[in-house]
Amino acid sequence: MKERVDVLATNQALFDTREQAKRGIMAGLVVDAKNGERFDKPGQKIDENTELRLKGEKLKYVSRGGLKLEKALHEFGLSVDGKTCLDIGASTGGFTDVMLQSGAKMVYALDVGTNQLAWKIRSDERVVVMEQFNFRNALLTDFEVGQPEFASIDVSFISLDLILPPLFEILADGGHVAALIKPQFEAGREQVGKNGIIKDPKIHKLTIEKVLSTAIKCGFSVKNLTFSPIKGGAGNVEFLVDLLKDGKGEIASTVSVDKILQSEKETLD
Repeated sequence: MKERVDVLATNQALFDTREQAKRGIMAGLVVDAKNGERFDKPGQKIDENTELRLKGEKLKYVSRGGLKLEKALHEFGLSVDGKTCLDIGASTGGFTDVMLQSGAKMVYALDVGTNQLAWKIRSDERVVVMEQFNFRNALLTDFEVGQPEFASIDVSFISLDLILPPLFEILADGGHVAALIKPQFEAGREQVGKNGIIKDPKIHKLTIEKVLSTAIKCGFSVKNLTFSPIKGGAGNVEFLVDLLKDGKGEIASTVSVDKILQSEKETLD
C-alpha cells in the first residue's frame, strides 16, 4: 500500500509532528534512505515500506529499524557481547547491524525473502545468511555454526504464535528473545481498521496479552515490555517484549501492559 510522505516521515520519527514533517519535506530535507531520491511534496504517496532519512544524516545502522532493537537492548539491560545470535526477519539487516555493533560473536540473518540484506551485513564474516527460510519449520540442526544464545524477531504477515514454539526448541537455555509485537498481525481481521491500522488501545492490549500467553505456554518467562520508538510503515504502534527461556512460564511483577500503553500514548501521540 501507499502512504503520504509526511505521514511516513512522522511515523519513522524524522519529525515530531506532521506539520514539522511538511515543512521539512518542502525544504528538501527528506530523501529515500536507499537511493537518495528527494521528496519535496508532503502529499506525495509512496510505498509504505520506503525507508526515509534526512538529507546529510548518517544512519547509525543500515536500517532505521535498528533503533527498535537498540532501545530493547538498552531498556531491557540485555547484552549480546560474545554471543551467537539469531535475527528472525532480518530484511535489510538493521537488527543484525545492532547486534554486530554490540559485540555479537556471530549472527544468523534469517528471512523468508531474498536479496534484501545490505551488502555491508551480507559481506561481514560474522554473518550467516539464511534467505528464503521459513522459521516456522526451523530445527536446531539448521543452525550449524552454533546454537543461538540470543534472538530477535521482527516479522510481518505472520503471528508470533507460529514463531515462538520452534524458537523455544532452538534457543539455548537461559537465552533471551527481543520480540517485536505488531498488533495488526496478531489481531483478527474484524479488529483491523482501514488501511490495516489499529488505533484502539483495547485491541493493542488484547494482542499483547495474546502474545504473552503464547510465550508462557511455550515455557518462556516475560521479563520486560515497552513500546517501539518508531511506528510501523502504515503508522501502527508496535511493542517490544523481553522473553527468557527458563522453562518457568512466568510474568515478572514489574510488567504492566496498561502502563506501557499509557506511556506509549503520552510519548508517541
